[in-house]
Amino acid sequence: MTGSGIAVVPAGTLAGRVIARLALSPCDSLVLAREVLGLAAASPAVADRVAVALLGADPRVRRLADGRWCVSGWTSANGGPSANALTQASFAVVDVETTGTSPRRGDRVIEIAVVGLDSTGLRLLYHSLLNPGVPIPRWVGTLTGITSEMLHDRPRFDEIADELVAALAGRVFVAHNARFDWAFVSSELRSARGMRLDGPRLCTVRLARRLVPGLKSRGLDSLARHFGIEIRQRHRAEGDAGATAEVLQRLIGLALEQGLTTIAELEALGRGSSPSRRRRRSALPQPVTEI
Repeated sequence: MTGSGIAVVPAGTLAGRVIARLALSPCDSLVLAREVLGLAAASPAVADRVAVALLGADPRVRRLADGRWCVSGWTSANGGPSANALTQASFAVVDVETTGTSPRRGDRVIEIAVVGLDSTGLRLLYHSLLNPGVPIPRWVGTLTGITSEMLHDRPRFDEIADELVAALAGRVFVAHNARFDWAFVSSELRSARGMRLDGPRLCTVRLARRLVPGLKSRGLDSLARHFGIEIRQRHRAEGDAGATAEVLQRLIGLALEQGLTTIAELEALGRGSSPSRRRRRSALPQPVTEI
C-alpha cells in the first residue's frame, strides 16, 4: 500500500509536518489540525481556518474538489483511491503496556506488539518486552502480570526502534483507544530517534460506536464477546493486539456492507462524520447557489 501508510518523520516545523503527512495521502483540515498539529479539540471550522492560514499560499500543496489537501504532485496513480481501498489495505494493529497513563509525565512502554492484517489474514509482525529504566508500579504488575524482574534483561526501546519502525512502515496504524498507543509510541520514538509517527490511524473504539451501535460498551472485552473472539492473554500486548486485529476484521466487514470502500472513509467514520454524505465546511468564502 505504497504512499498511504504510516511513516516515521523528523520532528520539524508545523508546515513541514503537514507536508510530510500529505505526502502519504490526502486528508482534510480536521485531520491535519487534530492529528498533525495537535489541536485535539479543534472544530471543523477552526481546523479549516488554521489549514487555510498555514497552507493557502504554499505552492507545495493544493486542495482537491472534495475539500481535502494534498501535495501538488499527488495523483490517483501514486496514492489515489485504489491505494486507499479497504480490500487492498495493510494494517498494523498495535497494543502497548506501560508504566502509567501519560508519556508526558514520564511513563514508559514496557511491552509492545504489532499484528499485521491484510488480504492474506493476520500475523504477528513484532513483539517484545522492554526495560523502561524506571520501576514498575504495583498496580501495573497486578493488571498485566509484568514485573520489574521480568524486564531486567530486556532491551530498551532505542534498541528495538528500527525493528518496530519496519513493522509499522507503510501500514495503517490501528489500536483500541488509538490515541493512547499512538502517543506512547510517538513519545518513545521521539526520545530514541528524534522522530515521530505520521500517517493514517484508526481507533476500533470509535469505529465500533458507529458500526456496532447497539452495544452498551465498546471495551475490548465487550467487543470480543460480541464477535465471539477469544482474547488469549488479556492486558498483555500480544493477546490484546491479536484480539483487536480480529475485531478490526469484523468492523471492516461491517463497513464494506455499508458501502464504505476506502481508508479515508473509514477514518471519517471514526471521527463521527458520514463520509458519503458529509458536507465539508470551509473558512473560505463560498459561492451562492440558487436552488
